[in-house]
Amino acid sequence: MTARFSDLLASEWIKIRSLRSTPWTLALVTVLVVACSATATLSNPQHTFLLGDAFSTAGGMTLILAAGSIGAITTVSEYSSGLIRTTTVAVPARASLVLAKAVVVTALWTVLGAIMAGGSFAVSEAVLSRWHAAVPITHPGVFRAFLASTLLAPVCALVGLGLGVLIRHSATTMVTSTFALLMLPVLFTPSRRWTTDVNHAMVLSAWRRLVEAWGPPNAVGPEHYPTLTGALVVYVTWPLVAVALAVIAVRRRDV
Repeated sequence: MTARFSDLLASEWIKIRSLRSTPWTLALVTVLVVACSATATLSNPQHTFLLGDAFSTAGGMTLILAAGSIGAITTVSEYSSGLIRTTTVAVPARASLVLAKAVVVTALWTVLGAIMAGGSFAVSEAVLSRWHAAVPITHPGVFRAFLASTLLAPVCALVGLGLGVLIRHSATTMVTSTFALLMLPVLFTPSRRWTTDVNHAMVLSAWRRLVEAWGPPNAVGPEHYPTLTGALVVYVTWPLVAVALAVIAVRRRDV
């Protein structure tokens, strides 16, 4: 009997929520991300509001690290425990298993991303209101920054999930995820045209561009500055490629 996709979704959701560490880990990550935004706002509260304070780089990097790592664990833990063998015997359609994991991870981290982004903005607003510098929620850049910070979570979680299927080793997967999502943008600095283009193709760089509410600085010409469209393409491409490679891998390799 072939399992329905809805049954696979229910199964994957049970796997995630049945882990005792999951609620505490996700709660801790949420608190850390919001705290980073509050700290960024407190460090310079007398200035005009910047979206980069509400959605700070430190908070974004914390979210990237956590989402990528936990997304990888959702897959790697099954390989390390041997549960994946039982799962594939019960459900031979391995591609459907990966897609079900991807859907559940996307839904979970989208909700968490919205909570973190909303909490970060609310805390920053509360802090800045003491200096009469708070920005109205109708500010043209607020929704874009909120949406970018919300979607950053599932994007990185799906990248981690894909790497977990490809690598299948906990430590190696987490190191690779951290390197790909956080370290590569640092290595490709905007010093030359080709390194600038590579830097713009990174998830962290795309998130920074979507959060920003200003144009290119005087030292950077428009031709070397990432576009909003390009940043959105990066957001879509990374998780799609990661999940596609994971589907190909499970079809061609033994568990």
